[in-house]
Amino acid sequence: MTSSFHPPIRTLMGPGPSDVNPRILEAMSRPTIGHLDPEFIRLMDEIKTLLQYAFKTTNILTLPVSAPGSAGMEAAFVNLLERGDKVIVCQNGAFGGRMKENVERCGGTAVMVMDDWGTAVDLDKVETALNSNLDARVLAFVHAETSTGVLSDARALATLAARYDCLTIMDAVTSLGGVDVDADGWGIDVIYSGSQKCLSCVPGLSPMTFSARAMEFIRNRGTKVQSWFLDMNLIMDYWGGSARRSYHHTAPINALYALHEALVILKEEGLENAWQRHARHHRALVAGLEAMGLSMRVALQSRLPQLNAVNVPDGVDEAAVRSALLERYGLEIGAGLGSLAGKVWRIGLMGFACNQKNVLFCLSALEDTLSSLNVPITQGRSLQVARTHYNIR
Repeated sequence: MTSSFHPPIRTLMGPGPSDVNPRILEAMSRPTIGHLDPEFIRLMDEIKTLLQYAFKTTNILTLPVSAPGSAGMEAAFVNLLERGDKVIVCQNGAFGGRMKENVERCGGTAVMVMDDWGTAVDLDKVETALNSNLDARVLAFVHAETSTGVLSDARALATLAARYDCLTIMDAVTSLGGVDVDADGWGIDVIYSGSQKCLSCVPGLSPMTFSARAMEFIRNRGTKVQSWFLDMNLIMDYWGGSARRSYHHTAPINALYALHEALVILKEEGLENAWQRHARHHRALVAGLEAMGLSMRVALQSRLPQLNAVNVPDGVDEAAVRSALLERYGLEIGAGLGSLAGKVWRIGLMGFACNQKNVLFCLSALEDTLSSLNVPITQGRSLQVARTHYNIR
């Protein structure tokens, strides 16, 4: 007989989702009300204000799309592109490739700027592409590449785009709440993110923000947005801010309770404090991993604190290590994707999961697992080095 589902207790230190703060789980359990209830409209306004804080923007059209980050990506492209448009797409990992797919499915032409997986987007290559394609209308790039653990220079990329009169689309799925994201300061036109990474919310929502310039283009498009559900011309009237909202879809009410609580928690901590916390625990984790004899895939200057790509030692079955960690310790870390499949582990330090307890637990579990599989590592040093990093004995 089928019975209720009770998931096992896990520590989520992979590429996402991250561990969900108990406050957020509690928020989800609150009574469901109607999506046009006056109290829910008030909640929507608060979510909008809190997202403006998280994105560092005053953009009017700042909202959570009622679907995961991949839908946020699609919403960005279907609203800003019309058939025949040319887009400069930066790819240094898996998600730049998904941007290319979106451009092509919108009937556009993607001009690819390719960099090796594990390296940041090369600004010189981007400028060359812009200079060679003066008819390009959009520059699209991933700020924090989840597949590799690389952070690219979003401010510099946006500056280049402005110089060539291009709109910008930025993927901030893994960066929002973990490192600086400055929509207004950098002049980004569209940013999309995900609820399940550094916000430590449940999966299923995609926070987004659209600049005034992007909104003007969307309002004055020559053709309809190819997706009815993701058409911001329609969604604007639902999230527009007036007490009288146009019905668009039934919002995921309890999931939005959760996002609201996640954003309240971020506001309580403070953006800068959240960034510093991610950087601090990242440094302790890396120190412990290197003391064990492991190495990092990404150069220090491009390393993403909340997603750590660790080189798998030669001859090691990386999947067996991940399976052992999950079975013995209930600890989830991620595998490599694409050209890094089988070559790296991806260890996440995101949001609520980014803490001293998890860093020490991960190092201890990983050392024990590697030792049990006869992987030649330095034993007994990783915890000591990490604890020294934390100034604890």
